[in-house]
Amino acid sequence: MSYSNTFIHVSADCPVDHSEIPKEKNGKKPVHLIQYELLTKNPYKYDHEHLIFEVYLRHKGLQPAKDEQKELWEQLFSKGHPCLRASALIKRYGFGAHYNEEGKIALYPMESKAYKEFAADASLSHYAGMKTKR
Repeated sequence: MSYSNTFIHVSADCPVDHSEIPKEKNGKKPVHLIQYELLTKNPYKYDHEHLIFEVYLRHKGLQPAKDEQKELWEQLFSKGHPCLRASALIKRYGFGAHYNEEGKIALYPMESKAYKEFAADASLSHYAGMKTKR
């Protein structure tokens, strides 16, 4: 699923009252930490599919040649993938996600001025992050 001109709010049952940066676990970077690094170092560079692909490559430690990337892409996207509403960044770590008109994504800490401005922007579509518990 890809969004444009959309803001994803922190989940209603998010356990933090200000954003937290995810940590490595057992010397490995979890998917949400890789997402965090990519989106904070490169705001509005990745759309949903390119973010998923880059996270996949980094998480698996893959460095495919150009000619192998298309096959990996097709294999990866032969099945569906959840949107950022289901990401731990939104559900657990207190970040909101803004998708610009091109569908490119940036993260914003819940306590930031930008988060509050996006949350109040009536020109955007708004969605809440998915709850952890039903």
